[in-house]
Amino acid sequence: MTYRGVVVARNGAVATSQPLATAVGLHVLQEGGNFVDAALAISAVLTVIEPYNSHLGGDAFVIVYDARTRQTHALNASGPAPRAATRERFSGGIPVRGMQSASVPGLVSAWALLHERYATRELSELLQPAIRYAQQGFPAGYRYSQVFAAHEHLLRQFPITWRELVPDGELPYPGKMVTQPNLGWTLTRIATAGPMDFYRGDIAERIVRHCQHHGGLFTEEDLSQPPAEWLEPLRVEYRGYTLHAQPPVSQGHILAQMLNLLEGYDLRSMGALSADAIHLQVEAKKLAFADRHAYLGDPRFVKVPMDVLLSKQYAERRRQQIDLNRAADRVTAGEIEHDTTYFCVVDRYGNAASFIQSIFHSFGCAEVAEGTGILFNNRMTGFSLDPTSPNALEPGKRTAHTLNAYLLTRGDDLAFVGGTPGGDVQVQSNTQIICNLIDFGMNPQEAVEAPRWQHDPEGLKIERRVPVESLQKLERKGHRVLLLPDWGQSGAVQVIAVHPESKALLAGSDPRCDGHAAGW
Repeated sequence: MTYRGVVVARNGAVATSQPLATAVGLHVLQEGGNFVDAALAISAVLTVIEPYNSHLGGDAFVIVYDARTRQTHALNASGPAPRAATRERFSGGIPVRGMQSASVPGLVSAWALLHERYATRELSELLQPAIRYAQQGFPAGYRYSQVFAAHEHLLRQFPITWRELVPDGELPYPGKMVTQPNLGWTLTRIATAGPMDFYRGDIAERIVRHCQHHGGLFTEEDLSQPPAEWLEPLRVEYRGYTLHAQPPVSQGHILAQMLNLLEGYDLRSMGALSADAIHLQVEAKKLAFADRHAYLGDPRFVKVPMDVLLSKQYAERRRQQIDLNRAADRVTAGEIEHDTTYFCVVDRYGNAASFIQSIFHSFGCAEVAEGTGILFNNRMTGFSLDPTSPNALEPGKRTAHTLNAYLLTRGDDLAFVGGTPGGDVQVQSNTQIICNLIDFGMNPQEAVEAPRWQHDPEGLKIERRVPVESLQKLERKGHRVLLLPDWGQSGAVQVIAVHPESKALLAGSDPRCDGHAAGW
């Protein structure tokens, strides 16, 4: 029994973190648009109605499934550090907030490449819903109001940001109409002049001017080379399915490594919420994260040994470090011989987009470029200042990214599309969802609503809906179990499954957020 019913449809399905965004995407599909048309409209709307999670000043990663060719492609739209961003400049540490913590934004360049390759509608048409919400307003929801209230002190430290996001000086409350006129201007400019205006036109000039007056590092040269690029996805086999995940600088390889490790165990016989199954998932996470810290960086600057890390032989060697009865205290890397929004779309032709976009922390760097309404990321804080780290800061380098989106195929046929926000929790949640779908035979809504856990240095944080006997057994295995509220695990999972015979679409959306799935 689920809190919500699974959505079942035939002609298209959308699952996003916001009902208004879902409605926009579904309308595009119903009007004859395809998966990318819907994805672009959704992406733009989310920057308006969920500004604390993603914005035009942020990044994106996308995995697409092309039903005509039955091929998958990965889009990396994460931006590099500005050319003035050196370790010497930040010898005292990279600030968490302010324009100096921002890397070059990539989201709008993702729109450009996606539209060029796949869209059937004009971008100016697809951006109209977002423009309307920015200029004419939208009603604030409960979560929107709560997030703004929780970050009031931060936002007031940046007068331009406060003025742009809270124009009347009164915090939003549920039902209050919210407008963002300058963001409306920027979106209109992108719609009329094209996405490249963000990097080389009037929008870029306003961004650079703001940086010059407020200590930012962006120059015209930094913005002149849009960062988005098409790449080959990482691929690993898992119990008859193929996972397609984001390559570096995304940490999609962690998800792939965790599944490689888990494939060596019969999770189904253990049971979905058994202590043994949870224990193995947590231990796999520890091993994969150790490898991330040791090897993940920008492949344009460092060698990332993906062929070894994703091999079944390497997984077998690493699996020997897992004790079935005892939690590992310390895990080392193998030897080589926070705030985000996610959505997914499947159209009537069977094409799919798995799309994640972010400004990193809530409200990113917390600074809006004057006259643009653009809120920027603080992704620079993801770099290391240790020169020996593969993720060491260098001008023009991309930081290692928590962002990752995935999809799974059965043979060459689309099977599942899914993802979630949540920083380092993303791959942990994604692994649990995939195991719920494949190992434990759950439908998307069941998989999304099942109790979840997350592991961090504090311990194993787990929703209290997990059976008491499992919690007790995990403690006996040496895990430091910390109970979360019934629905307290972070994330906003969205999943769409394709029925293998009828090709009907089954969509699920996480009740832990404002998420909403719909189809037709």
